[in-house]
Formats: sequence, C-alpha cells, structure tokens
Amino acid sequence: MPIASKSILSAAVMLAATALHSAPASSDTAVVAGGCFWCVEADFEKVQGVREVVSGFAGGTVANPTYKQVVRGGTGHYEAVEITYDPAVISYNQILDLFMRSIDPTDAGGQFCDRGDTYRTAIFATPSQKGDAQAAVERAQQALGQPVVTPVLDDAPFYPAEDYHQDYYKKDDLILTRFGPKSKEDAYNLYREGCGRDDRVRQLWGNDAPFVGG
Repeated sequence: MPIASKSILSAAVMLAATALHSAPASSDTAVVAGGCFWCVEADFEKVQGVREVVSGFAGGTVANPTYKQVVRGGTGHYEAVEITYDPAVISYNQILDLFMRSIDPTDAGGQFCDRGDTYRTAIFATPSQKGDAQAAVERAQQALGQPVVTPVLDDAPFYPAEDYHQDYYKKDDLILTRFGPKSKEDAYNLYREGCGRDDRVRQLWGNDAPFVGG
C-alpha cells in the first residue's frame, strides 16, 4: 500500500468524504496512545467521519483507575483515546495513518515534554485490527526512514478519564495557571505550544503532518 500523502490525509481532516448515505449507520472504534490525551482528542475531533473521541486509559492492571493513580505510576496504564468513527466515511487505515503522523513514533520515553511510561505511544489492536496496525507502523517507518518504536499491543480494557478531562481543549471555565487565571481552552493552547508538540511533529513529518501548519 502506498504511503499516504498530505493530500490524502488532509482529505480526511475537516473535509466531507464521499459515503453511501443509504447504507445503515455503523461505528467502529480505534484505541491509540499518543502522549497527552487532550491533544490526541483535540486532533481527532476535527476529522470527518469521527463521531466521538474519549480521553482515558488503557493497557494497565488496575480496573477503573483515576487520573491521580495513573500519573503516580504503578498501574501500567497509557494515556489513550478511544476513537469512534463511521467506517463508511473513514477507514481504520486512514485513522492510523493520521495518528502516526500526529505523534513522534521514534520516541520510546514519552512524548514531547511529557516523559515516562504513561505518555508512551501505542496502538491497541483487536485480532482483526492487528495486521492493519502493524502495516501502519511499517508505512510510518518507511516514510521516516528511521526506526519506529510505537508498538502494536493486544486490545485492552479502555477506561474513560474523569469528566473534567473530556473536551478539555474547548472548555471556557477558568483555572489558575502560572500565567494567571486562564480558561481551560487557553491553558491547553499554552501547554501544547510550550510542550513543543506541533514543532516536533512538523520537524518529523513536514507536509505530511495533518494537524499542524506548514
């Protein structure tokens, strides 16, 4: 399968895709870990055909963990998102190509300014998804010309994070930050810029980075 180009990826982002509207509505899910779940949620909620993105945790040993439990360490969870999408509009392969080009898949120690096991990248794949997931990793490695460390893991229970983490990037309630009182939306934007996420993704992927400017 050829490597997805910027034009192919961009067609899935904020643009209407061709679909058979007479077909019965259906949904599939993808679970991925890409560092801060706020950022992955914000990116994929822009994608045409994505119905819902939930921030949460996957891959650990504790049922229904709290955010505080996960960030303290010892539960084994990744910050992850569950993406529910319409397969008549966007495919699992397209979801994965967008995902791989929205992260730094060469970093085994976390993502951007967020370090540690909680922030590692991964694709959690069902048995039927595993072949496509492994192929997506191989496409990303071929595109970058360097080793990709994002693993394909067995599917695992997904636990939603607390309500205050959902849609964090667009909430207008105020919180206290080192810059003074800010809305959560403004605090998120400051965090994302300060963490260097978009700069590093742009450096790696250039024009193939679907969620950042040139």
